[in-house]
Amino acid sequence: MAIATNTVNISQGPDPKTSIQNERANSKFDPVKMHYFLEGSKERAEELKSLMQQMERDPVLFTDASYYDLTKDQQRALTAVKINRVSRYLEGDSIDTFNKRLSLIGLFDPQVATRIGVNLGLFISCVRGNGTYEQLKYWALDKETAHIKGIYGCFGMTELAHGSNVSGLETTATFDKDTDEFVINTPHIGATKWWIGGAAHSATHTTCYARLIVDGEDYGVKTFVVPLRDSNHDLMPGISVGDIGSKMGRDGIDNGWIQFSNVRIPRFFMLQKFCKVSREGKVILPPLEQLSYSALLGGRVMMVLDSYRMIARMSTIALRYAIGRRQFKGDNVDPDDENALETQLLDYPLHQKRLLPYLAAAYVFATGAVRIEQTIDETLSDLDDAVDQNDDEAIMKSIDAMKSLFIDSGSLKSTCTWLAAEAIDQCRQACGGHGYSAYSGFGKAYNDFVVQCTWEGDNNILGVNIGKPLVKHVLAIEDDGKVVKGSSSFLNNLKQYTGSNATNVILDNVADLNDLKKVAKAVEIAIIRLAHQAATTARKNSLDYVGAELVTLSKLKAHHYLLNEYVVRLERFEEKDLIPYLVSLGRLYAATMVLERFAGIFLTFNVVSPSVMAALTSNQIPQLCKEVRPHVVALTDSFQQSDMLVNSVLGKYDGDIYENYFGTVKTLNKPSNTKAPYSGALEAMLNRPSIEERERFEKTVETGEILSR
Repeated sequence: MAIATNTVNISQGPDPKTSIQNERANSKFDPVKMHYFLEGSKERAEELKSLMQQMERDPVLFTDASYYDLTKDQQRALTAVKINRVSRYLEGDSIDTFNKRLSLIGLFDPQVATRIGVNLGLFISCVRGNGTYEQLKYWALDKETAHIKGIYGCFGMTELAHGSNVSGLETTATFDKDTDEFVINTPHIGATKWWIGGAAHSATHTTCYARLIVDGEDYGVKTFVVPLRDSNHDLMPGISVGDIGSKMGRDGIDNGWIQFSNVRIPRFFMLQKFCKVSREGKVILPPLEQLSYSALLGGRVMMVLDSYRMIARMSTIALRYAIGRRQFKGDNVDPDDENALETQLLDYPLHQKRLLPYLAAAYVFATGAVRIEQTIDETLSDLDDAVDQNDDEAIMKSIDAMKSLFIDSGSLKSTCTWLAAEAIDQCRQACGGHGYSAYSGFGKAYNDFVVQCTWEGDNNILGVNIGKPLVKHVLAIEDDGKVVKGSSSFLNNLKQYTGSNATNVILDNVADLNDLKKVAKAVEIAIIRLAHQAATTARKNSLDYVGAELVTLSKLKAHHYLLNEYVVRLERFEEKDLIPYLVSLGRLYAATMVLERFAGIFLTFNVVSPSVMAALTSNQIPQLCKEVRPHVVALTDSFQQSDMLVNSVLGKYDGDIYENYFGTVKTLNKPSNTKAPYSGALEAMLNRPSIEERERFEKTVETGEILSR
């Protein structure tokens, strides 16, 4: 008889814990040092772990499996309590430290992170991106918004009838010269502000995107600060708000609608960093209209980081489960050994092919996320300095950098969030039926995360808007000899790889598949040739006609960025003993997420030879999976995500799947509760009298004889 541990067993049961612990004991490298690679530096990695420890010990912020059983009202109430708690940390954190804290909160409690992020990120970022220094100081610091105190902001961009088409928004801001005020109005139901996080109950102010109307002339969409609630938290005159109700996920966020009925605000409530309206009604327009959308860039960059952390979390759950779970006796088991254990899921090549590419993607996304985060900080800081110094040359240089950032951040946001959403569901399916349990973590993670595929730019529309400038660059190079700057400058090599050079193969040898720089070059040439074909087609038709190609260009642009940044990070990483493992992951990512997925493009445009593509599927990918397989536990441990962050009964660090799962189920669903609130209905159904009895025996033969006399 086995010794009783958490539960009493009469015979030897499955032992997933030993499987994962044995593999962990055989790890070839230090996961802590690997974590330094993922986060960009030792200092950043150690600070993140410190913040993680702080929050999992916090009695208010701590999260466990009970999180998955909360109702919408419970989520709303708990989220408000947690925001109050987080605001106290903000008082002592630097901006950089708090951003790291918020990134972690976004992984284990995204609705808390989003509600805070709308205020600190979107509202304040909109003021920073569109307001003068004095306006930023007033709304962010003097009013204490940046400390989640005083006022609470929301971001009034999207409308019921317009989302991605920001320039088509229909709320109006009409200048009244007589009173020196703007009149904010919702002209019809389609212009109702919609999906506005915080509007239903929390926000006191909004940054409202509205059409600037001066002397009857429409100057397009500009930004205004509009008070919604007074100091008693009562609605201001002319403001109507409501809750938009239940959503797929993130019910802890009070998304709402707003209607403005001729609401008057002072002229100086218009954000006037670039676009200015004088007391006399003179309008000065910005040098680049897209600058007014810079508030979105921070959110897009954060979503790239969110995608990395989410794929890391989901792949950790699925891979730990795949190591502990045994099913059937595969080819690696001696069929004559009656005592042989069943095969671990992760020892099946199919299972490796299903899951290991997502593990590799997490590593590659990590480097891209850290780099794009650095880029946006540098770019926005340079732009602010140029504007403050009124340096036209520096402003134009910053605008060029912003254009490049628009392309990079937009392509990364759409591509990474798409892949993260896919990863959540594929990891769920790889856990079989148990993955469908709410306590596995997959369900809420999916419902909470997939909004990012349509947030701040529907991914397909965003892809089109990223693909368009690439094709326009090609047209300008052909027509005007334009020189492209920034991250798309490789398009200047157009003639070298098109026309009579369109058949030159880049990857024509199987060995080329192991050269990440050469694979990145292949992606570059694929972009050039696809963009050239799209440009040729667009000349005859229109850019809308090649919409699908534009989205593909955006995806390839993201992969080009990610591969290049991964290579750069590998070259600079000081822990050289870890490089072989990182190279294997990079090759697996390149093989599965890029070359295999876009095989049609690479073959159509002669970028990869058919023989190399065939070898990729039959040899390269299986071999890379085999290389990565022994190190899976260490590679997932390297994410350094605690059990609270992972929050899954299937993916705990100890690997004791069945004890953890069953224990959680019994704790949150007490077996002593043998009857449900609706048991009465079941009893009434099962114990109902016969139909004759319910008809009072009025249709029996005996009754018939009586009534027939």
